[in-house]
Amino acid sequence: MTEPGPAAGPAAAAARPRAVVLVGGPAAPYSRSIRIARALSVEGFAVEIAAVAAQGLTEREVIQPGRPGTTGSPEPAPGAAGPIELRRYRSRGPWAVLGAGEGASGAAVGARPASRTRRAVRSLAGPLLDVRRWLLWPHTVRGWWAALRHELAPADLYHACGALTIAAALDARRRHPVGPSGRPSRVVYDVIDLAAESNAVTAMPPRVRARIARTDAAWARAADAIVAINEAFAGRLRERDPGREITVVPNIPEPADPVLVASPRDLIRAATGLPASTRIVLFHGRLGPDLGLENAAEAILEVPGAALVLLGFGRGMAESRARDRDPRLAGRHLTLDARSPDEIVSWTASADVCLIPLPPVSANQRLTTPNKFWEAVSGGTPLVVVAGMTTLERLVREGDLGAVAASAAPADLAAAIREVLARLDAEGPAWRRHIAEAAIRGGGWPAAATAYRALVRELVAVPPR
Repeated sequence: MTEPGPAAGPAAAAARPRAVVLVGGPAAPYSRSIRIARALSVEGFAVEIAAVAAQGLTEREVIQPGRPGTTGSPEPAPGAAGPIELRRYRSRGPWAVLGAGEGASGAAVGARPASRTRRAVRSLAGPLLDVRRWLLWPHTVRGWWAALRHELAPADLYHACGALTIAAALDARRRHPVGPSGRPSRVVYDVIDLAAESNAVTAMPPRVRARIARTDAAWARAADAIVAINEAFAGRLRERDPGREITVVPNIPEPADPVLVASPRDLIRAATGLPASTRIVLFHGRLGPDLGLENAAEAILEVPGAALVLLGFGRGMAESRARDRDPRLAGRHLTLDARSPDEIVSWTASADVCLIPLPPVSANQRLTTPNKFWEAVSGGTPLVVVAGMTTLERLVREGDLGAVAASAAPADLAAAIREVLARLDAEGPAWRRHIAEAAIRGGGWPAAATAYRALVRELVAVPPR
């Protein structure tokens, strides 16, 4: 396939500007990419979300504009946003083989648990696999980068969601320095994680981590603008590069309808068949290793009358469904497919507790504010988080948003869940209203989108040729 080239001549100046939001996973779904894409669409861009192909997912989808009053609605500008194309690119070249089976974000949808033989081979080959990961980081997405190099159409703006995507965005800008509208193409690096301080690199030798830090810093310097998901991440970035302007764009959903908070629809019990007497403890989002889900499953057995419901996607789906079938967890552990970001606040509102059992194993994890946190807060659902998760712990304590478990151990998680359930019995409606108001105080997505759109307007202010 020939590489698509930029438009030329008078037609280029008249062309509608185009933006690409790059996601280093299957976006099945990924709420931040959709909200960013809708904000760009409101600004007049034709928008594509470029994600990674995964088993069981279509290669092309169309995402409709946000509806007023939904969590995905980017701005109160009726009719301004258009449909968004979501395209999943299949990895190609030798890198596709190296990254196969691991997934950019651990997202092999529908995959079966590894066989005993495969697990044995992995255990024997583990040291060699570790060296490969260290030397070739990030090897899981290099085949996807190659596909984008050959197949991704030129754009005026490339929004790179995380360290797995920024190199591909910079490469696209190098190959197509002028976008379809005739303006210079721009790259926004969206720091959704701290690449050199994440779970994936904590076991690497110091020299390897230092090399990754240098690489990520070089990518950041090459970007035209940087945004971060919270102030904690922005602070780390400013320490690394003093004087660099960082725009904080938190992934807070649009504030929920007060009626939803006061009288939530019983969506989870309807989907699972659980009786009204069962208390719902919800984990939602990507499923996989190092998320504390095994401990959460054990913890629920120590909470009488409660069930753990997982609303998710990713390579951990098979293991999660296997736990559903465990006789010890029968009726206490249930796995459902992920829901659209436009629906997720309604689902979180139908839970009694939202559980984030992430252990504080890396600086990235300690400082992060995952999407699931604000989606729970927006629905007025109290949270349980783990002590040592610095940013989440501070938000929960200062905002009175739930309980902090003493550790990620099952007994401590269970104690915190019981604490929240007891308080809900005593002051449920008032507490839930208080929690939902925290999202309103934070401004919700409209405020974040306003800051992001102002940044984009500044970036693309150069008149077209």
